[in-house]
Amino acid sequence: MEKLGIFKQVVSNPCQYARTWKQQTHGKVIGNFCSYTPEELITASGALPFRILGSGATISRADAFLQAYSCSLVRGALEDSLAGRLDFLDGTVFPHTCDSIQRLSDIWRMNTDYAFHADLIMPVKLDTGSAEQYMISVIQKFRKDLETGLGIQITDDGLRKAIRISNQVRNSLARLYEIRKTAPERIKSSELHTVLKASMVMDREQLAAALKELVLSLETPRAGNPANPKRLVLTGGLCSMPDIYDIIESSGGAVIWDDFCTGARYVEGRIEETGDLETNIARRYINRVVCPAKHSGIYARGNYLLEKVKENHADGVIFVFLKFCDPHSFDYPYMKEMLEKEGIPSMLFEIEDQASSGGQLQTRCEAFMEML
Repeated sequence: MEKLGIFKQVVSNPCQYARTWKQQTHGKVIGNFCSYTPEELITASGALPFRILGSGATISRADAFLQAYSCSLVRGALEDSLAGRLDFLDGTVFPHTCDSIQRLSDIWRMNTDYAFHADLIMPVKLDTGSAEQYMISVIQKFRKDLETGLGIQITDDGLRKAIRISNQVRNSLARLYEIRKTAPERIKSSELHTVLKASMVMDREQLAAALKELVLSLETPRAGNPANPKRLVLTGGLCSMPDIYDIIESSGGAVIWDDFCTGARYVEGRIEETGDLETNIARRYINRVVCPAKHSGIYARGNYLLEKVKENHADGVIFVFLKFCDPHSFDYPYMKEMLEKEGIPSMLFEIEDQASSGGQLQTRCEAFMEML
């Protein structure tokens, strides 16, 4: 599809996109590891928010600093940094989520030479009376840290503009999910995943315009009979491997929703454009669906998953975990049990890195489709 070309180009070499952007704009590039990063503040500072996902290169340097049981995201990102593949970065932001990311922040600070480094120590329990005020204070501090570290001033007008663009991006991405849900033949799961990955590194104004054109091109129904695949919801850890989506589709499935940090959780929630902007940013993080590193009720994630399965008329759920990702592993037993009580089939697949065994997944996916 022609409108997907720009997104595919960015994903093919996101680091080169950031380098080119930096050369053309003379702006700064700030890396981040999590959807809890307040990208609006980075955008308002004039910098480019860049989601670090790892290049999938062979690990050699990072093993001297990390235990072998660290997940492939953490090990791969550190490897890319030590090898100079992230030399375009002017700084990095580490929201405190899992233990591995928190420890990576310390290792990163001591063994790299980026000018800017920020830890966002957000509240873990988001369902307490003090959580919102705590979150607001973290957002306020991050704004000051950016201003000091980058030598700029973030104005309210600039922040309001960044929030407006961010909302436009999320609205378009949410519309793509709706199209995917109602007419999965119009955009493949792997194509939607490509758009999401590109959205985390592209200039946000350019991104908003490109997404608007893509949505418009997909609004018109296509000729021919629509496919009737098995409708699936994916949930679990970081998933940046398009081959997984291709394998699922070749096995007769279609991913019509997901619960990924690089997917729907990145899209969900809007920020009010009036009133106190820092408070509005904080409230989005308080109110949106949590990841396993945050707490908002014992069964919050399980209830959310059930809601999305029913809302999207899904036939089954596939759990996709990064190996050694303890937070997701801890949540798995009760979430699987909740699905079983509702008669919803599920499958667990654990991956090591981006070069995960496609043959094994293909076999298991085909068997799961037959069961459905």
